Amino acid sequence: MDQETAEAVPRPSARERLLDAADELFSRDGIARTSVDQVLHHAHVAPGTLYAHFGGKDGLIAAALQRRLDRWEQVWQEAVDAAATPVEKLLALFDAVAAYRDRYTPGRGCAFLATSTELPDLDHPVRAVIEAETTLLLTRLNQLAEAVTTEAPAALAGNVLLVYDGAMAGLQRGGTPEPLGHGKTLARRLIQNAIGTEQAPVHPAGS
Repeated sequence: MDQETAEAVPRPSARERLLDAADELFSRDGIARTSVDQVLHHAHVAPGTLYAHFGGKDGLIAAALQRRLDRWEQVWQEAVDAAATPVEKLLALFDAVAAYRDRYTPGRGCAFLATSTELPDLDHPVRAVIEAETTLLLTRLNQLAEAVTTEAPAALAGNVLLVYDGAMAGLQRGGTPEPLGHGKTLARRLIQNAIGTEQAPVHPAGS
């Protein structure tokens, strides 16, 4: 990028820089290990700016996770829209994770589960965001499963969600090759079982 082009790109606002810094540092190092001073240094803003926008660290945590949820919902919807069949739309969950990790801060695994573990207090402002992410997963997976099978779609959606959670844990654990790819393969088998495509063909007697 030459100097003229660089000057033409507007610098993110102080609020966006704080959210970017929080997203990166919380995902990489964890919330408890990341101090407010570290976020301020990374974002190149003064303490008063953080408190003016978010009221403190707790507000920043909630806002950063809400932005991640908004982005995740959009990326997942794009993956669903790009899929050609109901089965592929249900499996698009795994493609969406890969797309999100390419586009934004990858994180160590599922940022929502990680945050829930670090901040178990039900009164913390981040709790509403975590619950909204759970609702999104359950609602959308159920809707997509209903287009795949009329036989217990909720059970199929629940099984796909379990595989998804396992794949996200694989990303966090590390050392497991291609957890998203393996998760998608396993989820496809569950879908095939649900719609009966793996049943052996029935041959006429004597054939």
